[in-house]
Amino acid sequence: MPFELPASVPIFALPDVVLFPHAPLPLHVFELRYRTMVRDILSSHRSFVLALMQPGWERNPYRNSPVHPLACLARIEEVEWLVNDCYDLKVMGTRRVRLGREVRDYPYRTAFIHAVDEHPFTADDPLVELQKRALIDSVERLAQRESVHPALAAALDPQIGFAAVVNQVAMHLQIPAETRLSLLGMDNLVERSQRVRELVEAQLRRPERKGDGAWN
Repeated sequence: MPFELPASVPIFALPDVVLFPHAPLPLHVFELRYRTMVRDILSSHRSFVLALMQPGWERNPYRNSPVHPLACLARIEEVEWLVNDCYDLKVMGTRRVRLGREVRDYPYRTAFIHAVDEHPFTADDPLVELQKRALIDSVERLAQRESVHPALAAALDPQIGFAAVVNQVAMHLQIPAETRLSLLGMDNLVERSQRVRELVEAQLRRPERKGDGAWN
């Protein structure tokens, strides 16, 4: 059954994370406003928008800082309530959205959203398979050379779909958050795959950094 897009959803704002469709993400929820949000949506559509904060959020991290309008809708797949009243979530990116007018800003922000469609592709298209294999090969060479985000290992499974491979690599590659957002903004998944592979190859050309375990 097709996923029905809610008219308005809460906004979960983070400074360095860009969620992509078909990509899983673990989240630890500890702020009161977001704990309230989780309790509210668990009894309804279980969805919220994960949005990237705009520069300058550091001056007041607990304020409703401006966010980029392009974002990704997230659906709660798993939830664990902790003894300190916080939550550990596993969410899945479902589709790109653009934020519209805010409906409210307390105790957490809620806004209207509009779907941002991607260009369709055929999974068994030979070009798609070539792009997928080339991206996996590039990431495998990067993983052999230096430490990479553990989530990239999951993207190397040839059994998962093209969109999941491309978007998981884009989400966990060591690149600035603004660059990840620009990848999310690409409507053509094949072109996004080509750009992601270019970024992987650029990392392969830089001097090797043994033991570097810092991931974005």
